[in-house]
Amino acid sequence: MDEPQPLTGDSLSEAADAFERLRPRLFGIAYRILGSVAEAEDVVQDVWVRWQGVERGAVLDAGAFLAKTTTRVAINVAQSARVRREAYVGPWLPEPVDTSVDPQVGAERGEALELAVLLVLEKLNPVERAAYVLREAFDYAYEEIAGILQLTQANTRQIVSRARKRLAAERRAPVDTAQHRRLLEAFVAAARDGDVGALESVLSADVVTYADGNGLRGVARLAIVGAERAARVTAFAQKFFPGAEYGVVEANGRPSLRLTQDGATVALVSITPGPDGIDGLYWVITPEKLRAYERSARRLTGRP
Repeated sequence: MDEPQPLTGDSLSEAADAFERLRPRLFGIAYRILGSVAEAEDVVQDVWVRWQGVERGAVLDAGAFLAKTTTRVAINVAQSARVRREAYVGPWLPEPVDTSVDPQVGAERGEALELAVLLVLEKLNPVERAAYVLREAFDYAYEEIAGILQLTQANTRQIVSRARKRLAAERRAPVDTAQHRRLLEAFVAAARDGDVGALESVLSADVVTYADGNGLRGVARLAIVGAERAARVTAFAQKFFPGAEYGVVEANGRPSLRLTQDGATVALVSITPGPDGIDGLYWVITPEKLRAYERSARRLTGRP
């Protein structure tokens, strides 16, 4: 059989148009599986290159073909990423993504998007993560997921069920956006003033603080537990980032705190609210992850 020839002319333009329409969804699938903007962008670019070499007549459904290819490539990347993350210095947090352009990052629902949820998903193996993401965020039928992952439908259902139970056991019930924003704004005001007492008042007693600095000097390399310690670490940000401006932005579908110096993002803080105040603080300080966050706002406007 002859090798399929690369697309040219009108056929390439049609392929590009079809890919561009589906690009937000492909990025959303890869991002949820990987927890990384940069890695998800690489996966989408890889799928674009493969798409150009596909024989058109062999593809009955472009959406199904591209979703399957994206998922399989992302699983392969996730398997190799696990080794790299074991050598990470300090807590590893998912790269935040700017969702102000596309609040759901190409999904039917906003599920599996919050930073804290992505962190829990990281504890699943890549195939389990992919099955959960395809079902809960993108509402794929079990039959479709089984075909993508080359599993039986029964096995696929079991995997999704186990993933649901894992997440339910490790996360609190989500609060509405208005309540989330109120807590965040109180936190931002106290952090901006360096007011340790005011910070403690918006934190739960057993709040856990994670700081992703990948070895940056002065960044805690272990999770910090307790309101007093979390408040002091937050207040110290004024010295760590002198002259930084504090503002509220949208990241992963939720309002978050962004610190900027000379227009550049130097820290991004996400929270998880609980019944007694903020019970999780997630500081992303690693420069590469912050650059990826800034770049993510432009992902829907560029051509593949």
